Amino acid sequence: MRQQQTLSKSGFLSGIGLHSGKPTSIAVHPAPQNTGIIFVKQEANKIVACPATIQYLGQTDHCTTLQAADFQIQTVEHILAAMAGLEIDNAYIEIQGNEIPAADGSAAPFVELLEGCGLTAQEELGSYIKIVQPIHVQDEQRSIAVLPSALPRISYTIDFPHPLIQRQDYEHSCTPAEFTRNISAARTFAFRQEIEFLWSRGLGLGGSLNNTVVFSESDLVNEEELRFTNECVRHKVLDLIGDLSLLGFPVIGHFEAKRAGHFLHTKLVQAILDNPDKWILLNGGEANKSRILERTASSLAPTHLPELQPAFLAV
Repeated sequence: MRQQQTLSKSGFLSGIGLHSGKPTSIAVHPAPQNTGIIFVKQEANKIVACPATIQYLGQTDHCTTLQAADFQIQTVEHILAAMAGLEIDNAYIEIQGNEIPAADGSAAPFVELLEGCGLTAQEELGSYIKIVQPIHVQDEQRSIAVLPSALPRISYTIDFPHPLIQRQDYEHSCTPAEFTRNISAARTFAFRQEIEFLWSRGLGLGGSLNNTVVFSESDLVNEEELRFTNECVRHKVLDLIGDLSLLGFPVIGHFEAKRAGHFLHTKLVQAILDNPDKWILLNGGEANKSRILERTASSLAPTHLPELQPAFLAV
């Protein structure tokens, strides 16, 4: 058990969207305890909000998208992975544009941003979802499950018919130190023959060798070498950590993923909520568990957003 955490001060990051190819910026702000992670955006004379929870999930085609009535945010998984990896419970992510900056294709720039803001412990203790019975999701040869475990951990397997990838397995112990050292710097990857297909779908328009690891049929296109020999599976772990944060609470369980992706990650998040008899809420009580299962968009909408002082106005 630990106290909830937020940021000590605000921070700012700009860049281009990986899929939109358009300029975009974010500012991260401290938030009160029990707020969660909430995306906010200035529109006219008001601030609109989209909580980072599964209830606001949009499409999961090559990235994770959130959408509310007022706006949509693409490619949220890397910034959410950094928040979850560093155990930040409460924060506002203010966005200018409709996509999180691609940065270098990993979560490392977001970790640097958040660590630069500093972390502040809050009075309330954090709650945890503890898995007590297995929950499985499968789609043909792809699968993901969460099993009871004394500590949170992830086992991930991928298998691509490429000489530099092939089968890769990775075991991750979910601690901030392990995330920062072994997961955060792993970059998103793509295959050269798939890039034109992505462009035809209106995706990958901001992709470059500066923010994507690109494989040709037999080699690496980037001049920079892989950061890890198994960078691809580590990035899949990164994506899973970001997608799992849409539960709203950290999970004590053992996640086993085989050739999964955003679609199955988020299906498992929904499956966990759909099977409340297979988990308990530690340090939250049954009343809070019922609130998690029954919450609606109106009950999630924060009431103190007008107190924000948007960082963009000072830039």
